[in-house]
Amino acid sequence: MKKETAAIVDRTAPAHLNDHNLVPTTVVPGVLYEKRPAKRADGTVAEGLYNAWITLDNQKQYNSYTTDMVKGVIMAFRDASNARDVSSVVFTGAGDKAFCTGGNTKEYAEYYAGNPQEYRQYMRLFNDMVSAILGCDKPVICRVNGMRIGGGQEIGMAADFSVAQDLAKFGQAGPKHGSAPIGGATDFLPVMIGCEQAMVSGSLCEPWSAHKAYRTGIIMDLVPALKVDGKFVANPLVITDRYLDEFGRIIHGESKTGAELAAGKELLKKGTIDLSLLDAKVEEICAKILHTFPDCFTKTIQELRKPKLNAWNANKENSRDWLGLNMMTEARTGFRAFNEGPKEDREIDFVALRQALAKGAPWTAEMIESLIPKAGH
Repeated sequence: MKKETAAIVDRTAPAHLNDHNLVPTTVVPGVLYEKRPAKRADGTVAEGLYNAWITLDNQKQYNSYTTDMVKGVIMAFRDASNARDVSSVVFTGAGDKAFCTGGNTKEYAEYYAGNPQEYRQYMRLFNDMVSAILGCDKPVICRVNGMRIGGGQEIGMAADFSVAQDLAKFGQAGPKHGSAPIGGATDFLPVMIGCEQAMVSGSLCEPWSAHKAYRTGIIMDLVPALKVDGKFVANPLVITDRYLDEFGRIIHGESKTGAELAAGKELLKKGTIDLSLLDAKVEEICAKILHTFPDCFTKTIQELRKPKLNAWNANKENSRDWLGLNMMTEARTGFRAFNEGPKEDREIDFVALRQALAKGAPWTAEMIESLIPKAGH
């Protein structure tokens, strides 16, 4: 019966299939695109069907995206969306340190700082990248192989599903480094986890553990990645037992302190990182998707994307304008501080800035220079 069905499909297929991509598939340094064989739930290969893997590959800079990489991601998602033989899209980063830490701060500091008109055009590309994820005709699974911070968190939250290795950290960094998380975080977080926790995650810039991200609803699942003496162990730096403290707060996913934290760090040093369970979980999700009606599944995720999509479309253009203008003031200062400051001190003197502004000081080149940390100071 299977052979007969295949023959019928072959006879009825058109002799020529139109190419619906805008441009030929282009390989962009820093973005990998590959089609991996799709597998059924029992692990057998579904011949002729694939999952498209889109990988950010800039490990030296924690998979931060450059302007050219943003273009590459847009084209990769369009390719995956149009590919008739692709069932699911897996969006991930190379290595085990980071999925993505956002925009490339070196490029921001050395090219875009002080050039609002250029950054505004860059943000057009960034917006198109987020929209390409939200509008992909195939379900998108974010494979969180490491840190998902800043713009990395935003493009990760644009995906339909997220599964993480439990050493990963999540969060925003904008208000600490001269920006605002309006590339998706302020749109997606209230929808995904509620206004109060969205306020905490978006504004205070304190990274959350994967366990806390799972507890609050930012990701769908997590798996251990640390292997000690041949066995997987949960993240030893955070409290992984679910219980209430003396105030009745849920402690699961919070950082350990004192002796427990020190012991956790020692255990971390003894182990190795193994992402095989993460890959197995991703394959499991892809297999579940494979065993559904494709059009029904696509329509379902399109409808379920609407709260995120509506919020995103309502705000992305005025956010782009603001971010461009901000490159003359706080972003110009914050990104330069991160790029030029000593490794142990990449933040400006926030109190000094607030004191200067309270006195009506203008944003001059001299003030900016005075705020950027210098080695030896």
